[in-house]
Amino acid sequence: MTDTAWTAFVAVRESYRTEIDRLSQSLPGLRDAQQRLADEREGGSFPVETPVVYNGALDDVRREDDIRIILVADNPGRREQIAENRRYLVGPSGKLADGFFKAHPELGIDFRRNVLILNKTPIHTPRTAELRELARLGGKEIEQAIADSQSTMVNLIHAFHEVLSGGGSEPIPLWIIGYSELGKKKLFAPFAEALATAYDVSSSSAQVVRFRESILLFRHFSMNQFSADIRKRALPGEPMGATLHRVGTEYRKRELGW
Repeated sequence: MTDTAWTAFVAVRESYRTEIDRLSQSLPGLRDAQQRLADEREGGSFPVETPVVYNGALDDVRREDDIRIILVADNPGRREQIAENRRYLVGPSGKLADGFFKAHPELGIDFRRNVLILNKTPIHTPRTAELRELARLGGKEIEQAIADSQSTMVNLIHAFHEVLSGGGSEPIPLWIIGYSELGKKKLFAPFAEALATAYDVSSSSAQVVRFRESILLFRHFSMNQFSADIRKRALPGEPMGATLHRVGTEYRKRELGW
């Protein structure tokens, strides 16, 4: 990154950290609701250590690093919220993501070095679908916080996207993993709505259009859905980079309408 880009990156990173701290302090009942959720799980309880999770991997990013993809997952799960981790995609899904890039060296992507990972919300639940149950257990305040946090994350994602693209004519790809809950009245509808606003779907500006078109949607890494889907939809002789761009674009148009 240039000096200007690095300064901007650090500023966005600190805004992200500040927002995590603010959200944590504004919801004193969040941990109790999350612990109740954990205690009711069929798979067994676990201690909730980090109710709202900042991705500590961002603190490892250095000025000379080459971030080539921004990847947006759902929310921090059981492993991500453990105090000694506090990083995104460190569980089975992260291992599958890492495995995909290792299986395709032609992409030139090291998952842990060239990918910046963010989430649609930093609020922890063991499974993403359990955000609904968390809202029920925590009441209106937590329900609203889950929705509001999605809009906040979109603004941060957009800021990171601009900074890491260096203001150039070719923005780096922004991968949104998991699209099934982006529809109207679904769990991540606030995220989808905020995304349309941040990337100004009404604008025909060439630069704005390029940023919108750099957004790609894919299936989840969990249970190998991502890799299986890409294999199924690949065309004979098509380079993997082209397959990813084509499939991700098709899902974006289908799910978001732009």
